[in-house]
Amino acid sequence: MHRITVFLGPSLDRETAEGILTATYLPPAKRGDLLAAVDSGSTIICLIDGVFHQESAVAHREILHALKKRIQVIGSSSMGALRAAEMDTFGMVGIGEIYRMYKNGELESDDEVALIFDPVAFTALSEPLINIRCTLKRAKEKGIINQSAHDTLLKAARSIFYPQRTYTRICSVAGELLDAQTRKEFLSWLNVGQCDQKRDDAIAALKYIKQHTDLSNR
Repeated sequence: MHRITVFLGPSLDRETAEGILTATYLPPAKRGDLLAAVDSGSTIICLIDGVFHQESAVAHREILHALKKRIQVIGSSSMGALRAAEMDTFGMVGIGEIYRMYKNGELESDDEVALIFDPVAFTALSEPLINIRCTLKRAKEKGIINQSAHDTLLKAARSIFYPQRTYTRICSVAGELLDAQTRKEFLSWLNVGQCDQKRDDAIAALKYIKQHTDLSNR
């Protein structure tokens, strides 16, 4: 039987995760945590969330160490997607759209997935730039905003330091470049149309592990 360890935080709530995959769920990974997971006997490690600036981030050598021990390492959604794009040539498995975008060079900075979160409940307190990108793209496709408003809002979002990114603040920074009616319609539409690509990718990673472990246990 596999022993699965998943590092999970604000990308997906624990209840939903546990409904998809039975595993040991740990908080966002910091440096040394993957080594500890290896030492604990994990046979599959899934890195979804990790710390960025609060503490030292997961090191590449930790992933290499796990892979050399023939432990499957999967990355998705946040820190996991970033590391998978860097380490997939060594055997790490990347899952999801965010991983694909890092791998293809559409995304480069860790700023794209960075956010601040409640350290106890792990709920997000700011909006990651990648989710904003996906939301603005959908809003444009749905006719909620036009190309000019899309570009204005994205520029405003990129100008804001990641812990302060919220849609209300983005609209405020856009200022008079975004007309009042568009601002009102966009903010209202968010209640039903907002994207959460990090959540989607985290779910995809857990389903991937579930599917492959089910197959290997037959």
